[in-house]
Amino acid sequence: MEHDVDDDKRRMPLNLTLTLAALVIIIGGMKLGADLLVPLILSLFIAIICTSPVHWLYRKGVGRRSAVLLTLLIAGVFLVLLGSLLASSFATFMEALPKLEGQLHKQYLSLLNWLSSLGVYIQPKQISEWLDPSSTMQMVPTFLGSLGSLLSQSVLIILLVIFMLFETLDFRNKVAQSLENPAPSLRRFKEFSYNLKRYLAIKTLISLVTGALIYAACLLLGVQFPLLWGTLAFGLNYIPNIGSALAALPAVLLTLVMPDGGLAKAGMLAGAYLVINFVIGNLIEPRVMGRTLGLSTLVAFLSLVVWGWILGPAGMLLSVPLTMTLKIALNSHPETRWLARMLGGRLE
Repeated sequence: MEHDVDDDKRRMPLNLTLTLAALVIIIGGMKLGADLLVPLILSLFIAIICTSPVHWLYRKGVGRRSAVLLTLLIAGVFLVLLGSLLASSFATFMEALPKLEGQLHKQYLSLLNWLSSLGVYIQPKQISEWLDPSSTMQMVPTFLGSLGSLLSQSVLIILLVIFMLFETLDFRNKVAQSLENPAPSLRRFKEFSYNLKRYLAIKTLISLVTGALIYAACLLLGVQFPLLWGTLAFGLNYIPNIGSALAALPAVLLTLVMPDGGLAKAGMLAGAYLVINFVIGNLIEPRVMGRTLGLSTLVAFLSLVVWGWILGPAGMLLSVPLTMTLKIALNSHPETRWLARMLGGRLE
């Protein structure tokens, strides 16, 4: 007995080394295959969200193919309408961008004169390099290039979603026929599937509410391009910690320099962003999610950095869903449940 214990202790460093080496290889492979992984992951998440209405229609007597096609048709119509409205708003924004750059330059000169009147020592050349609009605008083609690449893969994503939805209808039967004792595996998969669908549904609903409230706030304040800012708030709400700030920054800054804007309107818009994100992010979302579907602040921020490094900008948007998927998978197995607790938030 003691001999077995000593052997286990000797094997621990070797097992740890092999585990770390395997982890490095997996992460390296994911980074190299990011172009392939991103559409696969997006397809999987979309299919998981669409699974519930497909199964509901199937239980109501609708055929398999009809249930899948009807669900995708409704989702597609919604996305096409939203995309057309967003494209129109973005086109209007790009037409007004040169005027906004001129207003921003005037505000910049006013800021330099105000700092000089206060006796603050500044280097205009260095500040100009920091605030150069051309350097900032160089980020726009990069972002649009990533978005365009993602949109160009939309056909692949749609096909993958369709095939995945058809597979989910027979998945339980396949598992039951493949395993000698399928009950434990099916039970763990059911727990994993339920928690993941619940998380994605709640997060998507909360993001929609956040985007709708930002859109309404922009309409009430008379801010231009409200649909653009609402959609941006919806998408960036998936990014933990800094997503709300990234969504608020362009809207507030452009409102500050717009002819019908100003300091008062920009301040009210910033206050609206602050109140909406504080109430939803700190009061409503933790109560709706619960402790089971929560992540610690450190883990959420590290997931943003790690998944962003592996998968690029799409990894930042998917960082929390991916980490939550990992946590739910770990929580579904008794031997790895302790790791899921380590990833969770504060215990009450």
